[in-house]
Amino acid sequence: KQWYQRRVRGHEQEMRQKASRALRGGVKDPIEMLRLQCLSRGASGIKGLGRAFRIMDDDSNKKLDMSEFKKGISDYGLVLEDGEIGDLFNTIDMDRSGTIDFDEFLRHLRPPMNKGRRELVLRAFNKLDKTGDGVITVDDLKGVYDVTKHPKYISGEWSEEQVFLKFLASYDTPNQSDGLVTKEEFMNYYSGVSASIDNDAYFDLMMRTSWRL
Repeated sequence: KQWYQRRVRGHEQEMRQKASRALRGGVKDPIEMLRLQCLSRGASGIKGLGRAFRIMDDDSNKKLDMSEFKKGISDYGLVLEDGEIGDLFNTIDMDRSGTIDFDEFLRHLRPPMNKGRRELVLRAFNKLDKTGDGVITVDDLKGVYDVTKHPKYISGEWSEEQVFLKFLASYDTPNQSDGLVTKEEFMNYYSGVSASIDNDAYFDLMMRTSWRL
């Protein structure tokens, strides 16, 4: 897992730089612009935007109107002009209802993964989600993720649970970790990782080695 995490960090750095370069070069498509701004924050960038939207979804209907959408983008610190936000909203609001489903929006925003990569990510999620309830928790990780080789566990600095929580936090937005990872969050995270890896064979090897698929 440590080998895997080191390689992912290296790919993330490369992805951030690539996204930042693309933004400096000028992007006209509003979805691509927002996608690149998220990817410039790393693999968790898109999932972090999803968290920002969920915080504002007071009635839990998973829908946002234009003002909520604009506030979510602003609160997450993304830079878009009002006209660009309007274009983006209208692109997703295909039925012109005046609201958008933000899970559908995040699916639009995720860098596309081919079928083989998606299947590998889902297999990894299903292996971790031992209870099959669609959410990975500390209890799910017991017996699946070996903490005994983690340096902070070996040194006695962290308990088993602290290692698990730190692992789950790697899929969460910085400072917003809740110790839970949903299937959508897992997919959002790995869509960012996938965007940083051009070679299908390497992505396949990384996933199979990491999760013993």
